[in-house]
Amino acid sequence: MELHLHTFDLPLKHTFTITHESRDVQPTLIVELTWHGKSGYGEATETPYYGVTMEKMVSQLESIRSFLPSDILPHPNDFWKMMSKTLLDDHPFALCALDVAYWDLWGKTHDKALYQLWGLDISHNPITDYTIGMDSIDVMVAKMKEMPFPLYKIKLGTNQDIEIIEALRKETDAVFRVDANTAWTVEQTLEYAPKLKALGVEFIEQPLKADHWEGMKRLKKESALPIIADESCITESDVALCAEYFHGINIKLMKCGGITPALRMIHQGRNLGLKIMVGCMTESTIGCSAIAQLLPLLDFVDMDGCLLVEDNISLGIRIDFGHVIYAKEGGTGAKLIQHG
Repeated sequence: MELHLHTFDLPLKHTFTITHESRDVQPTLIVELTWHGKSGYGEATETPYYGVTMEKMVSQLESIRSFLPSDILPHPNDFWKMMSKTLLDDHPFALCALDVAYWDLWGKTHDKALYQLWGLDISHNPITDYTIGMDSIDVMVAKMKEMPFPLYKIKLGTNQDIEIIEALRKETDAVFRVDANTAWTVEQTLEYAPKLKALGVEFIEQPLKADHWEGMKRLKKESALPIIADESCITESDVALCAEYFHGINIKLMKCGGITPALRMIHQGRNLGLKIMVGCMTESTIGCSAIAQLLPLLDFVDMDGCLLVEDNISLGIRIDFGHVIYAKEGGTGAKLIQHG
């Protein structure tokens, strides 16, 4: 098996602003694993908020070259365990790119999409939202008009959050979700929730700081809208704890270490009665094509990353008014069309 690393700077269609940061370009790393003429692809984005840099990911992945399979392909679960326990346990972004590339390669060697290998029915998939990053109200309205969609995720955390939703609501009857990215207090959330519900908001994502468990316990009991964990739910060990404080969890492949642990988190969350969402980063079609394989297992999905960037490097799934259209190829269906 051969490992190839490709680095790119993906221009964002608009400056993307959340509570933590603003950016105009998204550096991303594409991992390619080749085996007997077939290639599998995975992705991880540089994310300074989590201490993830391109240099660190490249160094981490270079260290595992000699450990890659040389004769037969182990099952992806066994591959992930080997890579995780011996080499990349503390580096989930790099591990995710490797794990997704391996799953993609596994599916392509079996000539089936991953959802087919897992026996999943894609006929009732949830649709994805489209994210509107924080900006002035006029700019946020303009962004929404530029991309007509049935479902929007609105980034909040300003001093005029309700006014933003009121202004956006005047322009569309689409369903809204809001993500405060830890910017609110308990009192703000309890005050905003009934107003947001009346404005057609479906749920609130991570209103409080990730470790504000006492406040989140109160919100789960008193909030007029469901509360979904994001920053509070990073890895498998967080799922059981979040069940006590949230109505649902947002799983991100890069944060948890790939498809393999995400599948376990989904099943664990289901067993605990949680609503299940999978989210994305601002990533190419390669990353979003991996998320698409999980759709039949989800209640909600936020996989618009490939719509937020100028993606001229990859092919795979397509998104049509929120609905995912799968590629014909096996695995995740991803292809790299430009090599960095």
